[in-house]
Amino acid sequence: MAKVELKLLRTWSSRFSLRIVWALQLKGLEYDTVFEDLSDKSPLLLQLNPAFKKVPVLLHNGNPISESLVILEYIDEIWKHNPLLPDHPYDRARARFWAKFGDDKDNGFESKVDRFFLSVPSIHTIMPLNDSYK
Repeated sequence: MAKVELKLLRTWSSRFSLRIVWALQLKGLEYDTVFEDLSDKSPLLLQLNPAFKKVPVLLHNGNPISESLVILEYIDEIWKHNPLLPDHPYDRARARFWAKFGDDKDNGFESKVDRFFLSVPSIHTIMPLNDSYK
C-alpha cells in the first residue's frame, strides 16, 4: 500500500482547524502540520485555497480540501474506521445541524480573536526560530 500524504494547514487558535486535528486523531491517521501566520499568509495557503484564503486546508496526496465541515465529511468517507457520525441517517442529520448551528452562532468571536492576535507582534518576529526548531 502506498504511503498516504496528509498535510494540514492550520493555526493553533482556529476551532475549525481543531475539528480536523481531532478527526485525524480519532481515525489514528498520521499527518504533518503546517502552521499558518494569518497576518502573512504563505504562498502554499494562497495556492491551495485561492477562493477563501483561510485555514483549515487538508492536503491529501496533493489534493487540497477546504472548509472544516467538508474536510470532516471527506475524512469520514475515505477512512471508514472509527466513524465520526452516527449510523442512522436521522442522527447524522441532527449532528450536521448542530455543527452548522455552532458555525452560524459564532458571532464573529474567532475573527475577533484572530484580529487581536494579528495586532500583537508574533514571538517569531521578535525571536525568529532557527531551522532546528521548525
